[in-house]
Amino acid sequence: MTDLRAKSPTPTGNGQPALPGELLTSHLENTLRAARHVQARVGRIPGLPDAFWTWVALAALFHDTGKLPRGFQQMIGNAPGPPRVWGERHEVLSLGFVGLLLGELPVDERRWIAAAVAGHHRAFTGGGDARKLPLFTQYGADGPAEFAMRFHPASQDRFRLLMLWLHTTARTNGLPVDTAVPPADLGELTRHAHQLFEELMDRWAYPLDFEEAESTGMLAVLLLGAVTMADHLSSAHAPLHQRHPLPTDYHARLVGRLAAKGHTLRPQQETAGDTHGHMLLRSWTASGKTEGSLLWARTQIDDLADHTGGTPRVFYILPYLASINAMTDRLREELRAPLGIGVAHSRAASYHLARSLDSCDQDRAAAAGKAHSRAAATKNFLELLRVGTPYQLLRGALAGPVHSSILLDSANSVFIMDELHAFDARRLGMILAMMRLWTRTGGRVAVLSATLPTVLAELASEALKQPVTLVEPPPTVAAPARHRIHTRLAHLTDEVSLAEIRDRLTEGRSVLVIANNVKDAIFLYEALAPLCTQLHGEGSAHLLHSRYRRMDRSTIEAGILKRFEAGRPRLPGLLVGTQALEVSLNIDLDLCHTSAADLEALLQRFGRTNRLGALPAAPVIVHQPAYAPRRGAGSTLWADGVYEEEPSRLAWNILTRHEGETVDERMTTAWLDQVYASAWGRQWHTAVKSHQRDFEEAFLSFELPFDDRSALAESFDAQFDGTEAILASDCDAYAAALEEAAGSPSNGRLLADEYLIPMPHWAGSLTRYERQLKVRVVDADYDPVLGLRAVSGLPQQTYHPGEVL
Repeated sequence: MTDLRAKSPTPTGNGQPALPGELLTSHLENTLRAARHVQARVGRIPGLPDAFWTWVALAALFHDTGKLPRGFQQMIGNAPGPPRVWGERHEVLSLGFVGLLLGELPVDERRWIAAAVAGHHRAFTGGGDARKLPLFTQYGADGPAEFAMRFHPASQDRFRLLMLWLHTTARTNGLPVDTAVPPADLGELTRHAHQLFEELMDRWAYPLDFEEAESTGMLAVLLLGAVTMADHLSSAHAPLHQRHPLPTDYHARLVGRLAAKGHTLRPQQETAGDTHGHMLLRSWTASGKTEGSLLWARTQIDDLADHTGGTPRVFYILPYLASINAMTDRLREELRAPLGIGVAHSRAASYHLARSLDSCDQDRAAAAGKAHSRAAATKNFLELLRVGTPYQLLRGALAGPVHSSILLDSANSVFIMDELHAFDARRLGMILAMMRLWTRTGGRVAVLSATLPTVLAELASEALKQPVTLVEPPPTVAAPARHRIHTRLAHLTDEVSLAEIRDRLTEGRSVLVIANNVKDAIFLYEALAPLCTQLHGEGSAHLLHSRYRRMDRSTIEAGILKRFEAGRPRLPGLLVGTQALEVSLNIDLDLCHTSAADLEALLQRFGRTNRLGALPAAPVIVHQPAYAPRRGAGSTLWADGVYEEEPSRLAWNILTRHEGETVDERMTTAWLDQVYASAWGRQWHTAVKSHQRDFEEAFLSFELPFDDRSALAESFDAQFDGTEAILASDCDAYAAALEEAAGSPSNGRLLADEYLIPMPHWAGSLTRYERQLKVRVVDADYDPVLGLRAVSGLPQQTYHPGEVL
């Protein structure tokens, strides 16, 4: 069988002949080995049959056996004559090997294995993509003879040798195949394949009822996920990481590190580390929540490893790309694991590229290749600790051969949900639904927040449907007095506000100014930066919002951290921005001027001032916003065109009642509870529950576990991401970058992506698609310091929460 191949030849890229494709037997054996590794990683999943992993192993061994026919071998260039499209599905013929060699297994078990084999590439039902017919559509009307003709010709000798090899390999690996190899021919192979295919149609062509979907549907999705994960790992030739970057002695290491600085663990950190099961951790900014969550996670890893026999993954979930990147950097440094922590978001390769270029003098093309490899490691589930958005995990709800492995990988895992309050009602409802699913598959969940209102704590507890421990600093620990509230009726952009900020700059203070939209932020920077630079020199004034080219944003963030990073010597200066500042960089300034918004956003903004509590209570000055309708969105009013009117007014009313007072950070929960007890809060609660229920019913019931959901993928992604475009003036530079990595289009694309600018979803109509470059292009005014300004057809951009930061 040395001439049966599973893969096409691999180009060498150096003018030499292509390398032969992987042998079929090698691929099958590698996939079986990968399935065993996946089993060791995931362990025993609650509620699944004891034979689950045996089914996975057998499906892995048999999954590509249908690549036997000459048509497939010619398609991949492994037969005489030019390669040509075969048109048939090899996984359907693989069913024949299942039927011939697993005849002594119980019928139900054989059908489960057959379902995973047949479903590992194409859906059974549905049909969102006309180019990929569901299997039941493609073969469902065939009789035995017509079905058999689709897979001829094939070599009888190779068939017999493959049967013997499969039987021997299964026996060697302790798998339950039939006692002897039956004396079958190719006719028997196609007959058994057709028979099993019809049995699958009888079982999976119609929806399961609700109760059956809860158990059987979930089992089907996880089984498919295990087999597809093993197949991908085998094809990638990439081993799963074995050593956890969160070490068993993390508690001792942390204690030692704190002791070296004259500190000890805080009580809430100790309690978190002693908590077994789900946790809500509510504690003020800079009180060690991250370390507390890692102590908790280490405890859950040990618990789950004991109970399941697996190696639990840890997912650290944050809402924004900027905060994810910052947390990844922090954990890699703190845990001394630069290669052991994955970053899981839509621009992961760009993250790795920036770090690679920063760390050495290698050429850009080589750096792009390394960045792609690191991003691929996360896509292939290699790392044991990953920092990312919830949307990568939510995509598991799409199930099917493409996404079911995401659900399998999340079984028996540990989830740290940070800044859960930042999500709108729809997305929060979806996340809560997913949290409930994770508990069904053995997961442990922690929710962290400096501002965790009671209603959100209750929603999280209800979603988990299991006991949840609330961890807070004990009453004997005094909350820091870091901020003093002041309110101003003048808008942040009014001249009287600018004069007040100029006075603080003249006094030599570091001033944080946060506007609600990009237009106001640019105006404020242009009005204030000249004085700041005159007083304190070049590099003292900075602007950050969401509308920069990737390359420019990286430079800006580095400059901000150099000037204002928490823990550095305090320097005077100016930092102007939008919500991009409140959710990402670890900065610490002397005082804050901000436009009013909802209370949670304001509390996050306050936390970037006097962050470490090294100063007396720092002034946080909140300016009344302008309420106006959004463009094309009816008569509803929004604070500066961005934040909902009602919660913004509620926040303003609370703060004005505490004018001149020091913020008691224990009282902020009570303030938030007032907001959520309002009529607006009750409507918000109803909306969250409704979105949670809708997502569970639409995506997480699995009545048709082998259905094609690809048509939903685009609309699913559109709910979470905006779009990106390059400037018309950057088209030539973009094209040159594409060619920079000779012989590697993907690496060239990654280098070119440094010219991309995030755009809101509603701005897609303002861009045009450049087919030759395969990118959207926008005609706009742009400055590397000020960012995107006026887009052709629109005035300067406002910023809407929830867009990519």
